Amino acid sequence: MNPFPLLLVLFLVIPAVEIYVLIKVGNLLGAIPTVFLVVFTAVLGALLLRQQGLSTLQRVQLSMMRGELPAMELLEGAVLLVSGALLLTPGFVTDTLGFLGLIPPVRRWLIRAFLRGGGGFPPAGPAAPGAERGPVTLEGEYTRDDD
Repeated sequence: MNPFPLLLVLFLVIPAVEIYVLIKVGNLLGAIPTVFLVVFTAVLGALLLRQQGLSTLQRVQLSMMRGELPAMELLEGAVLLVSGALLLTPGFVTDTLGFLGLIPPVRRWLIRAFLRGGGGFPPAGPAAPGAERGPVTLEGEYTRDDD
């Protein structure tokens, strides 16, 4: 996979869009209110991120106490990490994306969409993409502990 397009978006397109939006909002509201609004969204985002992160950590602990794998909670934690980075980046576009990641239904929808799309991971096994696979047999042993 070629990382150049992603790096181009991260380092050129996003800052250019942020500067454009900041200039437009600055023209509309003035410089001081715009700076205040950027700082306010960062502080509010950090507080909301802390609350969401602690809630997710609590759900991870409850899942582990029940003996379940906290897969969705861990993926939500990853989305919260990215959302936190976006919220701490100055600008309104990244703040909007960061706040969207803090909304639990949106966060779960993003995770499901990512997993449905394959998540950008190559297919597992020796088969090429599009090649048909036969049935898979898993071998193993098990014991029943509840007897």
